[in-house]
Order: sequence, then structure tokens, then C-alpha cells
Amino acid sequence: MRALSRFCPAGLCLALLACWLSVAPASAETRVALVIGNGAYASTAQLPNPSHDAEDVAASLKRSGFEVLQGIDLRQADMQDLTIRFARAASKADVAMFYYSGHAMQYNGVNYLMPVDAVLSDEADLKRFVRVDDIVNDLQQAKNLRILILDSCRDNPLAETLKRSAGMTRGASIGRGLSKVEAPRGTIVSFSTQSGQTAADGSGRNSPYTTAFLKHIEEPQEIGEVFRDISSDVYDSSGKTQLPELSLSIIGKFYLNGPVSVTVAPAAPQAAPRADPCAAAEAHWKAADGIGTLGAFDDHLARFPNCIFATLAKARIEGLKQKVALAPSGNGRSGGSKDFDGSWDVTLNCLATGKAQGFTRPLVATVTNGVLHAEAEGPGNNINRLEIDGQIPADGKTTLSARGTTGASAYTLNNLAPGSPYAFTVDAQFDRTRGTGKRNEARACNLVFVKR
Repeated sequence: MRALSRFCPAGLCLALLACWLSVAPASAETRVALVIGNGAYASTAQLPNPSHDAEDVAASLKRSGFEVLQGIDLRQADMQDLTIRFARAASKADVAMFYYSGHAMQYNGVNYLMPVDAVLSDEADLKRFVRVDDIVNDLQQAKNLRILILDSCRDNPLAETLKRSAGMTRGASIGRGLSKVEAPRGTIVSFSTQSGQTAADGSGRNSPYTTAFLKHIEEPQEIGEVFRDISSDVYDSSGKTQLPELSLSIIGKFYLNGPVSVTVAPAAPQAAPRADPCAAAEAHWKAADGIGTLGAFDDHLARFPNCIFATLAKARIEGLKQKVALAPSGNGRSGGSKDFDGSWDVTLNCLATGKAQGFTRPLVATVTNGVLHAEAEGPGNNINRLEIDGQIPADGKTTLSARGTTGASAYTLNNLAPGSPYAFTVDAQFDRTRGTGKRNEARACNLVFVKR
């Protein structure tokens, strides 16, 4: 700084430094947001606040370095066009956020957002709505952090029309509010109130949820703390009657407006540093340790054999093997894991998601001393493989880890090349002869286990 002062007055130098700091966050990462406020509905109750909510949220996010796509009172065609533009932008972004204020509803567990020109005389009219699952898939293309915000749990009178159309004998489920969305890895999901509940639109310029959002979103706090503060504010301001639904699945700390660090460029050019093979080891270890299965630890050891957690992974693998070896061999409930031993047929069914086609795939599994291993192979050793591993405790409730390589690109979310590696976890419940499971990350897949 002393050298800099020789060439400019102190006041000018401070001004230049302030400008440099103010643009640093924007150059560090790419941020994109889609903000929609729908209130001027043609066929149901109009909402006074969503247009104001969207305007104020868009302005706030721009101050935080976001490129904002904004839409107010969107018809079906305009809403589809804007979500397509957002999907393309999210694929190139480090941080992606989707904010929606307006009418929404759930039908058979699927959440839908409502354009202002939509009608709802029967189930077919739901094709005029935007599926929240599609938005979640678009968000997953962002590299680092994804945020889904739905200030849309108002009571929707059109739901009653659909309920009467569906009738009482078809088993259709039309609940209040929205169905819960579990956050995929690297994602924050925030609803204005709990799943299955309705929220107030508010009497001021903004809804209660958006009022709290605008109060906290620009604070220099870690992003998880920001959304916890938003939820707390809504709960307190509503007289403890409205508690936002919050689901976080993030590793590490993220700041939208955090402290700025300044790096001084070296005096002479230097060669680019070699990529650190252990850079992602800690994040992967936390995920593997959370799953806690042999398959998860084996996968960590295969990916990071010479990194800091390799020794710990070996110890966990050895401990799990010893635990299996020492497991009681009795055939009563006292042994627990022995109840599930044998050969199993497994069926994986994944629904069509976005442009990815749906598919059904059989696997063959064995359970030995309560340890499950299932696998399916494609036409080549390194293409379209899938393995599922995990331990089944005595109560049958477990989380399994799956890993494999993709097959045909048409069946993958992001049109991945055949042979691309992937992994996910499965929450499963077994009894003595059957079991069911649900994939946790990225897309909706169900599993059925049947003992031979």
C-alpha cells in the first residue's frame, strides 16, 4: 500500500480499492435466479401480493450479484418459455435459485405451479401447470448451490373443482398446501409453510414469508443460517401459526454476501498449479460416513486411496467386516440380520423426468448375514452397470448406497455419455420376504425387493 500511495492520493486509492472489493464476488462465480409472481388469475381468486413479492425479491437478488430472469402474472406459454430459459442459464451457473409466489397445489403427491390463465376442470388440465419436479431437475444443473423457494401454499379454490371431478372412487389424493420436497444433495428447499398446510398472503406489500426473506437474504451470514432465520421470523410474526418447511442438503459453508478475501497477484507469472487429487476427499468422506455402508467406504477408498481419510476408511471397512463375522447366527429375531438372508429379485423403476426417458430395470441380489449386494450389468463391463450395497438391521429400515455407470444417453438427466459414473442413496424398508425403497437424489425412482 505504501508503494501505491506514491502514485495517487490516499482518498483516491481508498476509492479504487473499494470498487475492486465490490466487484470481487460477481467475478468469482456465476449466479442466476428465476423469480415469478403470479397473482392476476382469471379463473380463481386473485392474490394481491405476488407481483410486489417478485419485484422486491428480484431487486434484492440483483444486489447480491444474481442475473435475474423475472416474470409477473405469467400465462402458460410465457411461464414455460421462462423456465426453459432458466434451465439453460442454470446449466452454466455456479449458483441457481428459483423463487415463486402465487397459487400452487399438490395432486397425488406431485406439486404444480399455476399460470394465471390456467383452468382446472379435470386432471388433464394439470398439463397447463408447471411441475415442481421439473424445476428441481433444472436446478441440479448448477455446479455448487441450488435453492428452491415456494411462497405458494395459499389455499387454492380450484383444488376443490378437481377433487369433485376426480370423484371418490379413483383414489386421487388432493391435499391442502404442497407435498414435501426433500432437498437433493447441494440443495436448499424452503416452503412458506409446512407441507400439507396453507399460508397467509399477508395484508401488507409482501407476504409474511417474503417479508422475512427480504429482511435476511442480503445479510453476510452462512446460507443455512440465513434460511433458518427466515423460518424463525415467519413463525414469530405469525403468532407461531405458520412455520416454513426447510430442507437442506449441503456440505460446507456458502455465503451469498459473505466476507470478501483479497488475493494479491504475484509479481511474476507462475505456472498453473497442478490439480489437487485430494481436493474433494473431505466432502466425499462426509457423504460416505453419513451412509456408513461397506459400499460407501469402498467407493471412497477407490476414489481417494492416498488422501487423508483413506486410513479411516480402511478402519471402518475392517470394523464392519468384523461386525458381520461376529453377528449371531440364530434364526430367531434375536439375531436380526439373519432374517433377510437369501436370494432376492430387485426391480428399479425410474419415472420420466424432464427430457430423460423412464425405465424399469431388474437386478439380482443376495443377503448374507444381513449384508445386501445387488447388481445388474449392461452389454459392456463399463457401460450401464449398477450395484447396490448396504446392511439391513433387525428392524428392516436402512439406507443403501448405489453406484454405477450410465447406459444410453436418452435415459439420463443431463444427456450424459454412456459409461459416465453416477451414485445415489436409497431409503428402504424390508420385512422377511419383501421390501420397498425410494431413491433420494436427482430423480424419482422406486425399488421393489422380493425374496425368492
